[in-house]
Amino acid sequence: QVQLVESGGGSVQAGGSLTLSCAASGITSSTNCIGWFRQAPGKEREGVAAIDSDGSTHYGDSVKGRFTVSVDNARKTLYLQMNSLKPEDTAMYYCAAVQRDYCWSFRAAEYNYWGQGTQVTVS
Repeated sequence: QVQLVESGGGSVQAGGSLTLSCAASGITSSTNCIGWFRQAPGKEREGVAAIDSDGSTHYGDSVKGRFTVSVDNARKTLYLQMNSLKPEDTAMYYCAAVQRDYCWSFRAAEYNYWGQGTQVTVS
């Protein structure tokens, strides 16, 4: 069974930085996407960033240039480094995964596995 557990959320001032982590287990496919989504109250779940099995990264337009996604060599821990945070970044951030060979799509409905989320609040 695939399990994804996010951590690292918290409160930060605008312009500050925060790094989220996602502990992944149970992913046996060599071809998969692991990424981050976020959802603010009353809004749809939004794609943030994803990383391919080969290490290629993809970002949503709203975070490109500010956020960096990475994964360790064993692909067991996913990271999201968030810089220049804005109040608009306030949301619940979710780690997600799907088995496929492309990761440039950020539709939440296309991802099969989800963590429980970690809250990020920017003020």
